[in-house]
Order: sequence, then structure tokens, then C-alpha cells
Amino acid sequence: MLQKIRRTAAIICFILTSLLFFDFSGILHHWLGWLAKIQFIPALLALNVGVVFMLIAMTLFFGRVYCSVICPLGVFQDFVSRVAGKRKKNRFTFSPALHWLRYGVLFLFIIAFISGLGLFVAFLEPYSIYGRIASNLIAPLYQWVNNLLAYFSERINSYSFYSVDVWIKSILTFVTSIVTLVVIAVLAWCNGRTYCNTICPVGTILGFFARYSLLKPVINPEKCNECGLCSHNCKASCIDPKAHKIDYSRCVACMDCIDRCRRKAIKYELRKKTSRVEIGISPQIVGKNSNSRRNFLSTTALFAVATTLKAQNNVDGGLAIIKDKKNPVRLTQITPAGSFGASNFTQHCTACQLCISVCPNQVLHPSNRLASLMQPEMSYERGYCRPECVRCSEVCPSGAIKAITTSDKSSIQIGHAVWIKENCVVKTDNVSCGNCARHCPVGAIHMVPDDANNKESLKIPVINTERCIGCGACENLCPSRPFSAIYVEGHERHRII
Repeated sequence: MLQKIRRTAAIICFILTSLLFFDFSGILHHWLGWLAKIQFIPALLALNVGVVFMLIAMTLFFGRVYCSVICPLGVFQDFVSRVAGKRKKNRFTFSPALHWLRYGVLFLFIIAFISGLGLFVAFLEPYSIYGRIASNLIAPLYQWVNNLLAYFSERINSYSFYSVDVWIKSILTFVTSIVTLVVIAVLAWCNGRTYCNTICPVGTILGFFARYSLLKPVINPEKCNECGLCSHNCKASCIDPKAHKIDYSRCVACMDCIDRCRRKAIKYELRKKTSRVEIGISPQIVGKNSNSRRNFLSTTALFAVATTLKAQNNVDGGLAIIKDKKNPVRLTQITPAGSFGASNFTQHCTACQLCISVCPNQVLHPSNRLASLMQPEMSYERGYCRPECVRCSEVCPSGAIKAITTSDKSSIQIGHAVWIKENCVVKTDNVSCGNCARHCPVGAIHMVPDDANNKESLKIPVINTERCIGCGACENLCPSRPFSAIYVEGHERHRII
């Protein structure tokens, strides 16, 4: 019964969390956005103290149910492991915990976070790993199905569906997502929860608290006949049937052992005040565990301190073939309004790419720069950042993009426009344009005569950089190809104008 409840809750959470990355309309985020905000590392980065304490309290009471119910990557591994289990029954065996690897990876994770090495953090954070897999590999399939339905519904004069562009936002991120998917799937296929219990920093942190959970699976030595069924079906490889011990730091409370035990020798019950041997800690390794516990507490404290410190469309109009826009070389990348600037954004973003999935204007895409690899950055080849859209700030779970209103966005300067005279069609083709000035939503561009002494002179744009907010409308709608005659240069720190 407990196993069925856990599986049902896990499936519901997994499906709803996945829909956040598939929903290009933005409708579901109003109702389901909280699922992204209760993920452990994003909540920690956003300093959502209530969520972090809730997850720790839940672990202290129920064990690592976060890993088996809430974490989408954990549920994905369970699915792969279950499919593999159809081919080979009773395929797991008990294996000792690799404490040196678990705490070593956690220590490197903390050091990388303190040092601002977002790439290392992004590669290890489980929610973000699944987010990239979902947005880069699964979401396109979902969108193709949607476009197929839109095609047929249009044929019967129904507009229940509408077509959306399906495009690869970054080749490097796409390939990285494929490699990550293969590695995670192979580990889950062969050994179940290997990633969760040897590499994942969230699993290591919650595993420490799970040692002291009130409710946990307990083996009754009097009923146990040491058949090993529990151990052979434990995807965490944490049950030693001969010693009647369970390593609770690795147990993810999946309840499979309880379901498999034919003699009902394992029960999920309140912790009893018993000897260390009965709760799964051998007297011979008490001293060793005490040292590792002290090391873990010190690294956890360091992580907490570090976290607190870190918180302080083609419109040419003609019939000629139009070349695709190319992204100009910017000295400073552009980050969304609400991120306060590139430095703050890079330090807090875990590259889950949820904001990229929901961006309706196709402005956000994964970065190919080493310092911010796979984190979102803005460019305006396919659209511009409309002042009335604040969707990315609404869905960001880690605090990399703070929630803002539309009125806030119109007063935040994320960059400023720069005019390149050599690219402007007024100069190259000797034609009148003014597209940039007509479409500027804040009136920061004015057209003035190129030759002040000639009344018949064509007009060129002049930019008021104090008024420009860097939305990119001018860059996107500029008819010059392949490079726009006007582009946006990002600001290291955003300004209020």
C-alpha cells in the first residue's frame, strides 16, 4: 500500500513538473509553478528559507521522500530502473557506501558554488539536469505533436491548437543533454540509484538528515530468514540482509523492500531507541562515521554561509529572399530584467532552462560561453523582449531572475542600443528607413537628417542611451542583413531609469 501511494505521488509530481517545460502557452505556470520552487538547490539559492526547512523537516520525519517523489530526475531514474527490472528480476545487491566519493563531490560542489563556477553546479544539480533534458529533447517532440494537431484542426476550421516554432536553441546544449541522458539512463538501467547515492549533492545532504528520520524501514531479525529479496530489489543497494542493516543515508524510502518481503519482516515505522547495530550502524565504524559527520557538518555550514553571501520575425515587406539574422558579438551578455546583472544572474542560475522554455518571444537561449555555459542569455535574431512580458521572472525558481511587474520592467535598463553606420540601409542602399525609431517602445530613438544643411537629406537614427531599456525591438526589426545596423550592448549591472 505504501509503495502504491509513493508511486502515485511520484508519477503525479513528475508529470506536472515535466509539463512546466512543455507548456509554451504559460497557462500551467500559474497553477503549477510552485513545483519548480520546491526543488532543493533552487530554493536554497533563492533563500526560500521556508521551503528549505520544509524539505529538511520532511526528510527528518519521512526519510528521503524528496528524492523518490519530488525530484524529477530521481523519478526518471526509477522509471528506467523499473523497465530494466522487467528483463531481469532481483538484480541488485548490497554495496557499501562510497563516502569518500559522496562527500568529495559535495565538497567540490560547494567550492564551485563559492567560486562562481556555475558550469560545475549546473552539471550536478538534479532538477536542472532533468530540466535541460526535458526542454531540449522531450519538449520538441511535444511541440511537433502540437503542430500536427494544429495542422489537422485548421483543416476543419478549428483553432483549438496553434503552431509554434520548433528550433534547436543551442547545438552544444543539445549534445550535452543527450550525453547526460545517456549517462543517467545507463547508470539507472544497470545499478538503479547510483547517481543519487554517489554523485548527487542533494542526495548527500538529505542523506545526512535521513539517518535521523522518525519514520524509516526497519528489519525485524526475528521474522527475517535472510532470503535477500529485499536487498535484491533495493535500487539504492543499501540493505544488508545478513546483518539486518539498512543504510538510511542512501535509502530513498521507495518502499520496494516492504512490498517484496514475503515474511513481512520489514515495516515502515517510528524509530525506536535501540542499539547502534539495530539501526544500521556498526560499532566498529562509529568512530569513522563520527569523523565523517563532523566533516559533513563543516561543509554544510560552509555551504550555508556561502549561500547567504551570494544572496546579498522577418519584416522586410518585399518579395526578395531575406537572409537570416546573425547574433552580433557583444562585449557583455544581456540578462533578463529582474536579474540585476550578469554577475548576480550567473551566480544564482542553475541552468534548468525553465525560463527558456516559457519565453514566448524566443529571446532566451542557452549560452555557449564557457563562464555561463548552458545558462540563459538574450539575443534578438528571432524576436525582442516585449515590455509587457515578465514570464521568465515569474517562473525562475532559484532567484536568478526576481519577480517583477510590467511597470518595473519598463524602467529597468538591461542594456543600450548602439548604431553601426556601415550596416544601415540608409547608408548602404541610400533608402529611407526609420524602422528602429517607429518600433521603439520607449521612444529612445529619433530620426534626424544625415546632412543638417540639406532638407532633402535622408534621416539616420540617434539614440538616447539614458532612455533606452535594451529590449531589442530596434535590433530585431532592423531590415539590415545578416547583421543589424543597430544592436543592444548589455550592462554588467542593470539600472533603474
